[in-house]
Amino acid sequence: MTATPTAMRRVVVTTDLDLVIEQVSVPVPVEGEALVQMTTAGVCGSDTHAVHGRHPFIPIPYTPGHEVLGTVRALGEGADSLAVGQRVVVEPTLPCWGCKQCLAGRENLCEHLQFFGCGYAQGGMADYFTVAANRLHAVPDALDDRHAILIEPLSTPVHAVRLAGPLEGKTVAVLGAGTIGLMVLTAALYHGAARVVVTDVRADKRERAAALGAHAVVDASRTDAVDAVREALGESADVVFDCVAVQRTVTQAIAMALKAGTVVVVGVPSADVTIPLALVQDRQVRIQGSATYLPEDYQESIDLLLAGVVRPDDFITADYPLDDVAEAFAAASSGEHVKVVVRA
Repeated sequence: MTATPTAMRRVVVTTDLDLVIEQVSVPVPVEGEALVQMTTAGVCGSDTHAVHGRHPFIPIPYTPGHEVLGTVRALGEGADSLAVGQRVVVEPTLPCWGCKQCLAGRENLCEHLQFFGCGYAQGGMADYFTVAANRLHAVPDALDDRHAILIEPLSTPVHAVRLAGPLEGKTVAVLGAGTIGLMVLTAALYHGAARVVVTDVRADKRERAAALGAHAVVDASRTDAVDAVREALGESADVVFDCVAVQRTVTQAIAMALKAGTVVVVGVPSADVTIPLALVQDRQVRIQGSATYLPEDYQESIDLLLAGVVRPDDFITADYPLDDVAEAFAAASSGEHVKVVVRA
């Protein structure tokens, strides 16, 4: 077996909001940890928000990379659930395991939550990283790397769809046709939604949503976008997934859900918004936040990828070597791509 080097590359977002590659020592796994060699890392919308200083929960500087696929290269004492040489994907939530939420099985809402690659000491955009072995999921041999790198981003929409409740026979609106919105569309259709309408300001993204099975698409910039969505659905939306989470989309989502609908906030807001609380109360609208995922969401994502319900070519539109990470972030921020990945 090839010996692990002692030095490696690591991406850092500096206080000047620059992306730099540092040379640092390879970390050593302690008890319960694994040393993982990165194969592929995805650039998430959270990353593009954070690199521009617009993410509410990621302090700068930070080491990015929470959508990460790699290979186990060493194990600390007690990390016997894994094997050296095994391909793994990171579940980046780092719970305390002892608080009220963790004990209730909601470790994604841990009272003391840390998040690998988002304000944590390490991120996956590095040649190597260490992380608790219980935050790693084995990748089935039937999934190649292009499939496997989608497990983490797909788990967020899977979780949101699960929180919305049964979608069988229901009408659904999805606001935003980026990576998360398109994956919400796919998951909603898989779970039996009777009709799904997708909105976006970009024509190319609306076309992609239509190609992935949306029953109708609507230009989100239209002044009558709400009426257009309701008309395309034939009624109000039973569930609206807001994958943008800005003032305009939140206002639209609530209007589409009138009456008795559910609005699931999936996108990460960059600022506070106001809501028409009188309407929310009087028309019995449920507003549901959706935060990351749980292990069962990872398993469903793996199942969807194995079944071919989600296909890499529909989502991965650009890839860059790690040395070109600044170009990768620029591409992801441009709005011209769905999913940008970085490879070792």
